[in-house]
Amino acid sequence: MTSPLLLGVRHHGPGSARAVRAALEAARPAAVLIEGPPEGDALLTLAADAQMRPPVALLAHAVDDPGRAAFWPLAEFSPEWVAIRWALDHGAAVRFIDLPAAHSLALTEETDPEPEGADDEARDVRVDPIGVLAQTAGYDDPERWWEDVVELRGSNPAPSTAASPRTLSGVSSDGSSSAVPGRPTAARSGPARPGDPGAEVAGDPDPFAPFLALGEAMAALRETYGHGGHDRDLVREAHMRLRLRAAVKEFGDGVAVVCGAWHVPALEARTTVAADKALLKGLPRVKTEMTWVPWTHRRLARRSGYGAGIDSPGWYAHLFGAPERPVERWMTKVAGLFRDEDRMVSSAHVIEAVRLAETLAAMRGRPLAGLTETVDAIRAVMCDGSDVPLGLVRDRLVIGDVLGEVPDAAPAVPLQRDLTRQQRSLRLKPEALERELELDLRKETDAAKSRLLHRLRLLAVGWGEPVGGRGSTGTFRESWRLRWEPELFVKVAEAGVWGTTVISAATAKAQSQAVSATALGQVTGLAEQCLLAELPEALPVVMRALADRAALDADVSHLAQAFPALARSLRYGDVRATDTAALAEVAVGLAERICVGLPPACVGLDADGAAEMRGHLDGVHSAVGLLPDPEGVAERWRSVLHKLAGRDSVPGVIRGRAARLLLDEGWLGEEEAARLMALALSPGAEPSDAAAWIEGFVGGASGGGLLLVHDERLLGLVDSWLTGVPAGAFTDVLPLLRRTFSAYEPGVRRTLGELVRRGPGAGGGAAPADTAVPGFGPDLDTARADAVLPVLRLLLGIDDNDLTGVAR
Repeated sequence: MTSPLLLGVRHHGPGSARAVRAALEAARPAAVLIEGPPEGDALLTLAADAQMRPPVALLAHAVDDPGRAAFWPLAEFSPEWVAIRWALDHGAAVRFIDLPAAHSLALTEETDPEPEGADDEARDVRVDPIGVLAQTAGYDDPERWWEDVVELRGSNPAPSTAASPRTLSGVSSDGSSSAVPGRPTAARSGPARPGDPGAEVAGDPDPFAPFLALGEAMAALRETYGHGGHDRDLVREAHMRLRLRAAVKEFGDGVAVVCGAWHVPALEARTTVAADKALLKGLPRVKTEMTWVPWTHRRLARRSGYGAGIDSPGWYAHLFGAPERPVERWMTKVAGLFRDEDRMVSSAHVIEAVRLAETLAAMRGRPLAGLTETVDAIRAVMCDGSDVPLGLVRDRLVIGDVLGEVPDAAPAVPLQRDLTRQQRSLRLKPEALERELELDLRKETDAAKSRLLHRLRLLAVGWGEPVGGRGSTGTFRESWRLRWEPELFVKVAEAGVWGTTVISAATAKAQSQAVSATALGQVTGLAEQCLLAELPEALPVVMRALADRAALDADVSHLAQAFPALARSLRYGDVRATDTAALAEVAVGLAERICVGLPPACVGLDADGAAEMRGHLDGVHSAVGLLPDPEGVAERWRSVLHKLAGRDSVPGVIRGRAARLLLDEGWLGEEEAARLMALALSPGAEPSDAAAWIEGFVGGASGGGLLLVHDERLLGLVDSWLTGVPAGAFTDVLPLLRRTFSAYEPGVRRTLGELVRRGPGAGGGAAPADTAVPGFGPDLDTARADAVLPVLRLLLGIDDNDLTGVAR
């Protein structure tokens, strides 16, 4: 082989990966250099560990600012990963040669280098080399062109088309298309040999030919477009050349380089050591740490490091793992997926889908059915022309949720190690696929899982999100939605500044937040989090901050906003057997201040202020029911609601809401509720204020629609008021009324319409048959009631006498 051997690739390409493996087998280099951060050299031996399973990524982060991080993902079908494994398996030296992460993490848009001689006009051009080559070859889709000339090679015999546009084409210096110089076109006209991993072009057994062709094509592109507008590329390539010179000096001719094809002409360029060092002079740097972390197929689309933005990692993994008959194997996978989802898919469907995909490929002049053809065939044969099932195929197979694994020996911050230990002890394995987790807090293991997830949420490590489940918040049940994302490793590294274990880090962060919090609501929410996460050492600090903020805050809306979290915290404490005596004392004091300050705070509010205060009213009312009542808080709160319901200076929406809360609790009789409504809807009341009262009384999710359905007297008051609103005022109140009644369920709205049409509160005899509403007649229809008895007898398995007794 010549020195050095430059293997230009496309990141995350299975065809490139197979070609790299074939070229390395043929050349047998003593050293393999790979585009990547040199700080990762010490971690390369871990790639041979039995626990290492791609996709994985190199993670580099700044020591002083862990949020400043970058990933270099590698999949099983990445050429770089194949090169690493080949070197480790064959005893060759393997090293990274790209710009160090210490520099790349320190560089920002403001500090990016602008090397001398860089053309300002060229710097503004962003070249997509694959797109240009595809357009030159007559393709309108770069991905399809790359699949045809690279990814689909060596799988099935390709059609013999000497003049096919799929021939790997270059671009001459004047921009015209031409066959790759030095490679006769006719030599590529024969069929590819099945399973030949080195045949980049059909019929060409030379394992180095594809890299020669790509290198010449990229050289022509760079001659036309310059370096493509990426000034940092010039700096990176200067560093690569320096590392390459050092390797050649050490290993002689036995050096191979695996890098992006765009960089090959730059590595072939003749430059001086002094010129390359000058480009690197003065670069900023930060202290960094690096490790391996698991990655996912879904995250391979992320543009970071090797994240080249591929759209179909699952499909590429299939092409790499199944070089023989890939279309047939793919259709079998799809059929298995559909069968698991209870869709009827037979072997005949698979056969017909394969035939259709191959026919489409032949009609479109492609060497083999690609992803587009297989998707079209699946849609037509297995999905009956529907795109809905295809969403499942794309999510589960084309993209996939494969999560890699890294060995325990990989470096990690102490917090990550503690988290990993707890995940294993609790059997709470990180998974890329989203899943629901139901916890019973009466069980110690489930309670420990809950504590861990709440502590991670406090540390901003969003592995789990609480969701509504069978139990409401504050009961002994919790429901979580879990999904592990690779970025969470960065979050864990960031959280490592607070401590070396999850509990110590969460405690330190909670204490810091309590001291720095300026709003009462922030501290009450923090107290709730501390109880959920069971942080006994943080709770005293939080409680002192809570008492201080509560004593200084005189704004009733702030107190009302903070109070519900305290009440919930008391209930959480009961579930977790936590001592909440200090919290209860603060909560009762807060409730007292709300009861004193709320009535005057509700006077003179505008529409927006009244709507906000109504929300606070609901929150406080719900929270009062959760408090222990040694001081009679509930009785004082009832008095506050009576004051609000009967004070004319309070906005209508608050008066209506207070009346409704009193009615629901049984603190207000039906006669009194009707009297308050009649006063609010009297002719002397402003229509807008009356409409606001109605919204407060029957609006929102308070079941007001059912209240009107069952109490025709209240419905009659609303109906009579509405029909008496003057025409000029009606247009003003209509939006408010529409917002109120549109929130009802469709069935409730329909029933109300029937009642209004019949005439609510009409009484008397039975309504006409064509207007009666089922279930709301004036008298019991015994004949209709008896009609259900045979069905009940059959369901319950009892005789007529027993059933009659049950019915009575």
